[in-house]
Amino acid sequence: MLVKIIIVAFLLAIVASLFTGLYFLLKDKGTSDDRRTVNALKVRVGLSIAFALFLIVSYYMGWIHPHGVGG
Repeated sequence: MLVKIIIVAFLLAIVASLFTGLYFLLKDKGTSDDRRTVNALKVRVGLSIAFALFLIVSYYMGWIHPHGVGG
């Protein structure tokens, strides 16, 4: 159950970072200080890499198991 909570938390954090980047992109409107958009992108990429690594480790530790379609 804890693994499922962690997976949902990762997905929510990635989506939140996505919308944060969109907000900063629309709000800054080409000002010279567009670092907030880039930082949101860095956070999203970092979270996605960490999420992929967590899924790989979870699979090898036996915490999650793949299943077939309809299974």
